[in-house]
Formats: sequence, structure tokens, C-alpha cells
Amino acid sequence: MIYKFPKNFLFGVGTSSYQVEGNNFNSDWWYFEKNKKRNHKFPLDTSGIANDFWNRYQEDIDLVSELGCDIFRMSIEWSRIEPREGYFDEEAIFHYKKILEYARSKKLKIFLTLHHFTIPLWFEEKNGFLNLNTPKYFTNYCLKSVSEFKEYVDYFATINEPEVLAFMGYYRGEWAPSKKNKLKSLIVLYNLHRCHKKAYLELKKKFNIKLGIVTNITCIQPINDSFFNSIIANFLQSFLIYLNLGSVKNYLDFIGLNFYQTSLISGLNISDKFEPFDEMGWYINFDSIRIILNKLKKFNLPIYITENGIADSKDKLREWYIKHTLISVQQAIEVDKIPVKGYIHWTLTDNFEWQYGFTKKFGLVEVNRSHDLKRIKRKSFALYQLICKTKQVNE
Repeated sequence: MIYKFPKNFLFGVGTSSYQVEGNNFNSDWWYFEKNKKRNHKFPLDTSGIANDFWNRYQEDIDLVSELGCDIFRMSIEWSRIEPREGYFDEEAIFHYKKILEYARSKKLKIFLTLHHFTIPLWFEEKNGFLNLNTPKYFTNYCLKSVSEFKEYVDYFATINEPEVLAFMGYYRGEWAPSKKNKLKSLIVLYNLHRCHKKAYLELKKKFNIKLGIVTNITCIQPINDSFFNSIIANFLQSFLIYLNLGSVKNYLDFIGLNFYQTSLISGLNISDKFEPFDEMGWYINFDSIRIILNKLKKFNLPIYITENGIADSKDKLREWYIKHTLISVQQAIEVDKIPVKGYIHWTLTDNFEWQYGFTKKFGLVEVNRSHDLKRIKRKSFALYQLICKTKQVNE
């Protein structure tokens, strides 16, 4: 069976600055890696040169173009652009412009994320997102960045996954700044949403841009059809969506959805440890992304799937995963009439996967870290290339 996407549907791939650029030494994550706490398991690696995208961006953007993508999602690094409070590095800005210009020369639309987890050291020294004045600092950075890059960019996102940063950096303490405290995690999430709202209002006053936020939503399903499990699952799913989007829903031109996993409810227990699962241990259920898209329909906003992919170092499951995920997305568009406008696969190349270092492989392209970071296209690259160029999935 053939599943066709609308002609104007956008297919693409995504990256993030810290995970691929290398040598982001003004960042809180760089400090976190270099000052690993005694007896802490994470992070497993230091990012170092990462994929050296900062210097090899043409090689990687050529791969995006070869895929036949319509859109390329990337981010910029606050710690490069504003390495000291109030000082904007024109050399770094110029280099980002060269990257964006090169992507545009390949006829790619650009989805630019302004903040993807990492912050400058000077801002962390002010207590980072725990500082109640954080919207002021963040908005100043956003205003400068949008003023410089607006001519190259089709879609801006203020923040990538505020809820994940709050959870991993403060609730679990496995990410920078590793301040494990439940109350602090809630304050950080509150402040991140404040940052988005202030930045949205100020940016929309000054610039004619499309501006949204990127959120990560896990699908929560009952393990069986019991009434109790269904009630608990529905309540938790609604609460999760409200927590992620409730306070910002009126400050969005679109929703960016990152989707990776499904959790199952049995009584009061939540688990994702069911088969099949990927190398992250995340349970795979292809109905789930369609379920979440239906839940987001009530916001009456365009939706872009800004991340979706699978950790699969041997590339055994990726083709199967891409096909069936996209069939669910196509059905959400055609049958459920949900305004999904694009799908951005995570990720182009294997990269620095935060606390797991270089051990988790999400890339359509392998990066051989033993041989000068050589890019090696996986078999799944060809499948996604066919989908991008034909805008259809053959089951």
C-alpha cells in the first residue's frame, strides 16, 4: 500500500549545536563534563570536538541536500553568540551566517532553535534558569539572534524541550547543572515558560517571523482495557500536555513536537520496559504518535514533528521504524485531519547524546570516531532519501 503525503509537506533532518559543533567551551555543559562529580555515572564522555560540524558544516549540509530534504533543523549556541554578558561575538555570528547561507544555497528551508539545553557560563554563574530575572537575559539574546539571522530562517523555536531540561538537569540531576532538587525543577520549568512568553511578545513586536516552542511528549497508554488503567492513563496524559503547553499555548505560531516513546500504565505503575524497544530502552508503539497528534489537535495550531528517531547502532530497526511511524503520521493527516506540516528526523549524523556521550547512535549517517570522523551513510539513509524525494511511504 502507498501512503502519500501532501505536496507541501516538509521532510527534513535535525541537529543541535552542542551535540555536533565541538569545542563549545563557554558552555555550562562543557564545565559539567570537565568537572564530573565523584561517584557520578554521567556523563559517560566529554564532547570535545564532537562531529566538528563547526568546520565541516558543508559536508554535512551536502548530506542533507543529498537526502532530498525540504527543511534542515539546527540550533545556535548562546555561549558562542554571547560569551560574556552583554557582549555579542560578531565573529561567531558571521560564522553562523555562513552556515545558514550555505544551507540556503542548497534550497533548504531552515528551522532554527535558539536554545537547545546549553547556556553560557556567565549565565549559569547567575544561577541560570533558577534566576527570576532569566526572561530578561534570554530575551536579549533572542532579540540579537533573530535580528541577525531572520533573513535566512523560515521557522524559529525559542526553546527545545523545557520540560526535559528541568527534569534531567534538576529533578534527576544527570545533566548540567546537576542540581538535583524537585522544587528547583518546577521553578526552572516555570522560568523557561516565562522566557518563552516574554521572548515571543518582544520578538513578534519587532519581527515578522514564525515562532514556536519545541516540546517532548511521551504517549501514556493503559496496559490493558481496564477502566481504572484507562482513567489513570488519560489523566496523566492530559496533565503532561497541560504541564508542557498549558501556560504557553497563547504564545505560539506552531507547535514543535519531539516524539520518541510510549509508557504503559498498570495501576499506579508506569513503565516503558516492554518489547519492542530501542537501545535507549524506549518502548516502540506506532499508534502512539498518532494518538499524541490527536491530543494536540485541540490547540488549533500547525504542528511540526521536530524530532523523531531511534537509537539503533546496527541499523537493523531504523527503516522499519521510519516507515511505520510515518504511516501513522500520514493517517493522522489524511484520516484525522490534523494539521501536521512537517517531519524532521532525528538525526542526520551520530552525535554527542548528552549523558550517554557517543554511545547512542541515532544517525542516518555513522560518524567513525576512529578515522577522522568519517561520515558513512547507513542503509536507512537510502530509504529516507526515497521518502523525502517522493513524499510517500510504500508499505
